[in-house]
Amino acid sequence: MNTSRILVSGLAAVSLLSLSACVTDPNTGKQHVSRTAIGGVGGAGLGYLLGSVIGGKTARIVGAGIGGVAGGVIGYQMDQQIKELDEATAGSGVDVSETPDGKGILVSLPDVTFAVDSTTISPNFRAALDEVAQSLQKYPNSLIDVMGHTDSTGSDAHNQDLSRRRAESVAGYLTMRGVPSARIATMGYGEQYPIADNATEEGRARNRRVEIRITPVSQDDVNAAR
Repeated sequence: MNTSRILVSGLAAVSLLSLSACVTDPNTGKQHVSRTAIGGVGGAGLGYLLGSVIGGKTARIVGAGIGGVAGGVIGYQMDQQIKELDEATAGSGVDVSETPDGKGILVSLPDVTFAVDSTTISPNFRAALDEVAQSLQKYPNSLIDVMGHTDSTGSDAHNQDLSRRRAESVAGYLTMRGVPSARIATMGYGEQYPIADNATEEGRARNRRVEIRITPVSQDDVNAAR
């Protein structure tokens, strides 16, 4: 694990926390502290969430051939999509929130998405992923990053590989359900970014997750990519 990189990420997260930790609940209209922000600052930092989309935005916009959303509409669309995803996946263990910087949506899939040390999506979790896929099709003007994470049990190499393959498994499922593969990129982070204490079973379970980051593409983004 690259300690210096994580330290830098943590410092960046702390500096941005005051600006990004509060999000508006689209169901109630009330502001609350982002669960993702809390977990990131308490763990290894938010560097992977605060960075650019995987592989760079410009090339992916061109490759996916997607259109852009008017700048003034993005915030409203994000609120709507978060509300709909939250309702559609209620009771499944899926957590839906804004990303800490407020520029996208984070859909966190729980440990039960996979059996122990497996990359096969559990049959009883496919219905929740179907809802996510439907949402991604309904709102096509976005890029999708699928990111795998593990707990600290096992070797770094094993965890890195497992997290990558789990991310690819989720991405493949979304593609199978009609989401264009050109919109999707994957990354495995292994144990680098815990959101809970790996010293407890509950904490390890929270750290074993796959996250789907949805980044809306504006018309300005599309114009800049051309």
